[in-house]
Amino acid sequence: MRFSALTLLAAVTLGGLLGCSDEHPGEPATSPQGSTPQAAAPAALAPQGQTAPAATARKVGYAVVDTFNVGEHTYVRSMAFDPRDDSLWVGTSVGVLQVDVKSRQLRNTYTREQGLANEYVFGILIDSQGNRWFGTNGGGISRLSPDGQWKTYFPMHGLADYWVYSFAEDSKGGIWIGTWAGLSHLDPKQEKFTTYLAELVNEWVYGLGVDSRDRVWIGTEGGMNMFDGEKWFTWTHKEGLGAGNEDNLPVSSNTGLGTRSRHDLSIMAAGRETYNPNYVFTLIVAKDDTVWAGTWGGGVSHYDGSQWHNFTTRDGLAGNVVYSMAQDEEGAFWFGTNGGLTRYDGKTWQVFTRADGLLDDNVYAIVPTAGGKVWVGTRSGVTLLSK
Repeated sequence: MRFSALTLLAAVTLGGLLGCSDEHPGEPATSPQGSTPQAAAPAALAPQGQTAPAATARKVGYAVVDTFNVGEHTYVRSMAFDPRDDSLWVGTSVGVLQVDVKSRQLRNTYTREQGLANEYVFGILIDSQGNRWFGTNGGGISRLSPDGQWKTYFPMHGLADYWVYSFAEDSKGGIWIGTWAGLSHLDPKQEKFTTYLAELVNEWVYGLGVDSRDRVWIGTEGGMNMFDGEKWFTWTHKEGLGAGNEDNLPVSSNTGLGTRSRHDLSIMAAGRETYNPNYVFTLIVAKDDTVWAGTWGGGVSHYDGSQWHNFTTRDGLAGNVVYSMAQDEEGAFWFGTNGGLTRYDGKTWQVFTRADGLLDDNVYAIVPTAGGKVWVGTRSGVTLLSK
């Protein structure tokens, strides 16, 4: 089964129409605040017409079973699964796609014409009420309610910034929002924003998670914070976040401060990977309430409640720049890196790369679904792994 053949624009033309697609694996395309050029509508996730070759090695029972292309110059930056209707929401650099995970058919395509404030979607949340929240690159937040109504939130409504990269929901239905100008909290009932800035170790927020005690975990470009509702806590490399620079890589101190018009996140310098262990691209709160964070060059960091434990390529991680992560129904962790996809079950590490069928080795989004399926977002499309 494949996604629908519906195509709004030929995938091969998207890169030329956009004009500001990612040139570096870790660099989101940006434009000056208030200037968000109209992007081309996304092509449907078009199948490449291939299944993983029979020669592809099965790793812990997993293999690539399908790949779906959105265009060579288009990036899949975020994904979320809605179990209510078995749909996968795919956020790309040119819009959002809603896909039926059972049939693998395209249900809907969303751009500005349908209600998005900006087509470059970095974060997606399906909340407990069925609302779909989209964090955009320079266009604030767009919310699609279950009845099909759209609502947009900008700084004029209380949001911290136009650049929104992550969401998390607490037990009261409050929505936490990571932006490039601090952490915002939205009370949906009151539609009131509260923004935290001075409390953070760094204002550029990427990773967000809420644990069973409603403590909010925040990953920034300068370290980690945790807010328990009353007190704030901070961890940086000095406290154990991020592995040491074992390969003596060039140190990148870039956190974007003072560069509002363009935020250079290239992970390379003079052809070499760079290192910034305080920089947290992503985080998750695991089922056991421990916290996992993905760093820039410092690998994966695991906080067990008292200290940090770090894992790198020397342990079995595919790459030391970690863009995304997820935990599957069996409790295993999946890490998306600059060197491929890694599965870790607490004992064994398994790596999947282009040689195994991935569309690209830079993995920006991961969504495990029931039945041992894992959806992987990269440059140019989505790869489906299955047992």
